[in-house]
Amino acid sequence: MSDDYQIDIPPSFFAVYTDARQRLAEPIAVVRARYEVCEDLANHLVQHAQVLHHVEVPSEDEILRRIHDGLNSADAGVSGGEARWIVLRLAELLGWPCPPLGEPGAA
Repeated sequence: MSDDYQIDIPPSFFAVYTDARQRLAEPIAVVRARYEVCEDLANHLVQHAQVLHHVEVPSEDEILRRIHDGLNSADAGVSGGEARWIVLRLAELLGWPCPPLGEPGAA
């Protein structure tokens, strides 16, 4: 069977699903699906963060922390590690420095 998956998943996302022995804790199909969700969400949040920056919240750090807090809540639909990765990716897409977010899963 051929693996025709064309999207390169960055090592930083694999790290979200890698255990202490450097093995994936989930099947590759799950990791791929979650990556696509998280990457799409990070890209979707770019415009929201830019609006907040120009209208409501002048601090880039505060915007990223607020988004992280929202994604790190129990009903957000993403894990703590995914929430952290999404905000790091969002900061990268915006060209903003990312504030310390704490360990994955920490609220």
